[in-house]
Amino acid sequence: MNEGKPGTPGASEGPDGDFELARPNGTASPGTGPDGDYELRRPLDAAAAPSSTDGTSGAGAAAGPGRLGGTPGAEPTPAGPDAGTTIGGVRPADTGAEHITGVETVEHGAPAAPAPRAEPPASGHSGPAPVPGAEAPASGPTHPAPAHGAHAPAQPRPLHDPDPYSTPPYGEPGPWAPAPPVQHPAATPAHGVAVGAPEAVSAAPVAQEAPATDPWARYDPWAAPAVAPLQQADPVEEDVKRRRGRRRRTLIGGALIIALVSGVVGGVVGVQLERSGGIGAVELPQAGVEAPDRDPDSVAGIAAQALPSVVTLHVSGGGRAGTGTGFVLDDRGHILTNDHVVEPAGENGDITVTFHSGDTAEATVVGRDSGYDLAVVRVKGVRGLTPLPLGNSDNVQVGDPVVAIGAPFDLAGTVTSGIISARERPITAGGEKGDGSDVSYVDALQTDAPINPGNSGGPLLDGKGRVIGINSAIRSADGGLDPEGGQSGSIGLGFAIPINQGKRVAEELIETGKATHPVIGITLDMEYSGDGARVAAEGSDGGPPVSTGGPGAKAGIRPGDVITEVDGRPVHSGEELIVKTRAHRPGDRLELTLERDGEERTVSLVLGSSGGG
Repeated sequence: MNEGKPGTPGASEGPDGDFELARPNGTASPGTGPDGDYELRRPLDAAAAPSSTDGTSGAGAAAGPGRLGGTPGAEPTPAGPDAGTTIGGVRPADTGAEHITGVETVEHGAPAAPAPRAEPPASGHSGPAPVPGAEAPASGPTHPAPAHGAHAPAQPRPLHDPDPYSTPPYGEPGPWAPAPPVQHPAATPAHGVAVGAPEAVSAAPVAQEAPATDPWARYDPWAAPAVAPLQQADPVEEDVKRRRGRRRRTLIGGALIIALVSGVVGGVVGVQLERSGGIGAVELPQAGVEAPDRDPDSVAGIAAQALPSVVTLHVSGGGRAGTGTGFVLDDRGHILTNDHVVEPAGENGDITVTFHSGDTAEATVVGRDSGYDLAVVRVKGVRGLTPLPLGNSDNVQVGDPVVAIGAPFDLAGTVTSGIISARERPITAGGEKGDGSDVSYVDALQTDAPINPGNSGGPLLDGKGRVIGINSAIRSADGGLDPEGGQSGSIGLGFAIPINQGKRVAEELIETGKATHPVIGITLDMEYSGDGARVAAEGSDGGPPVSTGGPGAKAGIRPGDVITEVDGRPVHSGEELIVKTRAHRPGDRLELTLERDGEERTVSLVLGSSGGG
């Protein structure tokens, strides 16, 4: 079987309608032509069909009205007197035989127009032969076979040798391969438009179509392709379970993302809250930068002026050490402080002076007086010293503001402020030696400015920054009065030596190294418990209680007299009388009120002088 391909010349059809090759034994087979070539023949049942009266074969007539079968590729035979008899749509020639295919008839009454010869398809495949008596398909031409026993026209000799395998030459279909039926594709109507009935399509005028004999008549390679309009596909209903699963996965993924973002944000916020106590940077309201200058009468102004002239003293010697304060008296390097501050240095101790700038210098003792608890030291090789201005302690009134500067507990440059709590407060300090040689008598200024151990020797300044006293003692919590105040600290009871007294003593210490004390020339009974100061019956050294030729003797004072007032101010004890006396200079005149034998008397005297110790 050759898969429907037409056989080469000399082939004949088998009983099943297929083509077969005649045996090349030199004997003409029933299918050979007059010239001895091979010819094709149709099945035997096709020959039985009677020939039509119009010159067509019976097989072609059986195709139905208007549809005639024919060999594909045959040309139509025109009707005429010289047309002769046609057998199976083939007209015999006078000389030789010509194989003609592609004959097709049109409907009765319509002229048959010759169609251009179309190229067969490259595949060379032809359709099966039509069954006799059956209607040929409308889509293409039918292939009627010649009647049995009819004379077949002679075929032209092929241009090449016969192919025993019945295959056409390469590159093009065989010369007798029928072309497949091809027609123009119809345009697909738009979505929703009903497709036209087949009758409407076939009702087109036949005259406008190509002859039915040519299957390629409807093919137009240059015609614009019919493009069907795009349609929107109907939505496909999604599976419910799949949709729910996808929705569940979406929700779970969104929840995980939200949890992750919340964790990160929470961590950042937590760290921020831990660091600053709130979200964002903490910025509190603050005043702008102001000028550093202050009112000279304010505490800040006073401190700014005084601090460069206040020094801290570190004293050591004899196995003891102490810290105190002092202030500059002049540009020669003299510094005033308390006697109990420099006392640990003795004769060969060390005294180091530290200025507010941080510079230090070694100092030596110029003079000291334990009765007044004052001392002067001097530093050498220091320039640019600024002395503190001195005020007048007689002008001080209770309630005046004061500023104290010192180094409590070695905290240099400590500034405190307060007021004058009292004036002419008689105090005694010292007395550790037991013989009274170290007791100091001070007609002090009392202040509530905090004064602590280490403030001793520092200045007490008035509201204009002038020195009005030297801080010397505090009342401790145990009721004692000590220059250092123990270690109990300030309880608001501080005492300062008036600057008028300190000035006189400092001048004497700088000039002579010693200070003079004003004296009356009498011995007091320190055991007397009554009001006032009583003159003793005996002298302390075995001499007379009233010094011979002294100020008291000249004024007429006798042993046993009780002095009750000094310059009109009451005196309640012997210590007060000493304090009041030492508040004056030697040579000053005093008015004393005394009692003798129940009578009150007033005497006047000029104070004498004695060497200090």
